[in-house]
Amino acid sequence: MNLGKVTGTVWATKKDPKLIGLKLLIVQNITLDGKLKDSYVVAVDSVGAGIGEIVLTCGGSSARQTEITKDKPIDAVVMAIVDKMDVVE
Repeated sequence: MNLGKVTGTVWATKKDPKLIGLKLLIVQNITLDGKLKDSYVVAVDSVGAGIGEIVLTCGGSSARQTEITKDKPIDAVVMAIVDKMDVVE
């Protein structure tokens, strides 16, 4: 799982039929203190996230375990919107 900030949306008019109706988000990975990293992922939105929100993503076969992504050809999913983080160092 990774923390990230939603920075954009992807539109694709031609795509695999199994992707029709799925919202694709561009998510920039962040550090535990909220600093933006120089890495991104395009992820299917399973929770209704929007631009600017901090989210939790997962990739690989685990990304195909949500209700809307089951048996879909995806590699990353937004599976939670983060309300608060408590980090003890």
